[in-house]
Amino acid sequence: MITFYPGPSKVYPQVAQYIQEAFDSGIISANHRSQEFMQMLERTIAGLKSKLAVPDDYEVYFVSSATECWEIIAQSLIIDSSLHVFNGAFGEKWMEYTHKISLRTSEASFDYNENLLLDHSAVFSKNEVICITHNETSNGTKVPDSFLADVRQEFNNVIAVDATSSMAGVALPWENADVWYASVQKCFGLPAGMAVMIVSPRAVEQAEVVGERKHYNSLLFIRDNFLKFQTPYTPNTLGIYLMEKVMQQVTPIEELQIQTLERARNWYAFLAENGYELLVENEEVRSDTVIAVRETKERVAYLKKSAKAAGITIGNGYGKEKETSFRIANFPAIEDSEIRTLMDFLAREAVK
Repeated sequence: MITFYPGPSKVYPQVAQYIQEAFDSGIISANHRSQEFMQMLERTIAGLKSKLAVPDDYEVYFVSSATECWEIIAQSLIIDSSLHVFNGAFGEKWMEYTHKISLRTSEASFDYNENLLLDHSAVFSKNEVICITHNETSNGTKVPDSFLADVRQEFNNVIAVDATSSMAGVALPWENADVWYASVQKCFGLPAGMAVMIVSPRAVEQAEVVGERKHYNSLLFIRDNFLKFQTPYTPNTLGIYLMEKVMQQVTPIEELQIQTLERARNWYAFLAENGYELLVENEEVRSDTVIAVRETKERVAYLKKSAKAAGITIGNGYGKEKETSFRIANFPAIEDSEIRTLMDFLAREAVK
């Protein structure tokens, strides 16, 4: 089955070999306080920072999921409140979860076809965390890098960014935010069960001001361990090993982004040429990694069923557009031949 589901999505085919190598090496049975594990963790972090061009002074942690990152940010970084900038289901869920923990949240929601502009009249407490969903997986939109640059220039607040469906697929403007996080089952091409959290010195300073150490996943507790190339709790050792191997395999993000953007342009052109209606009409905010197509409820059900019979999985719609859209992952692990297969299928179905 060829999968274009936007997470969990296609895993790099080499991962099967890497899993066997991990088993044969004994690393997945190693104590996570052992020298063997610590050396692997150090190599993995170094490889990730190199391939994704992460600034030297930003720190990398591995946790269980992007959802856990919501919890870590709420517990360990919020002093006064948090402002959530979003236009879709996952950004809204982040705000709702934060509210359950901190009770102090506000929203700046916008339409998914809207150009996001900075409100220069806004006034924030310096302790308010600004939370932005970089790539909204539910509806196939993105926040332009120019918006993040404007927010960074205008405010000194800690900025946290959900990059779950864009990290490792496109180059990210790391220095325009302080916390970046992503689950690995999308652009990283890895099995679900781990997330990457990348934090700036500014975020560390705020965590130290908050001083929160009550939880197993308190940011300061995580950091104490990662500085020693250890983890605060028994980690996903296999996931970390696979991350090391995939980071060795992939090209630098600057090169990988060229492929991602070219494929996105090809997809959008193909869909328009074949009469498919895009969910996101505004080209400036269309995602490069998750492509959303609008159809009738009946047509969506038909296409999903027909694609499955042809050995192809396309993504369900999500949130408000669950039944009237489908999504196509444009992640690096997907091969050109697989894209051609889906395009051929959609071209045939377009004339029916």
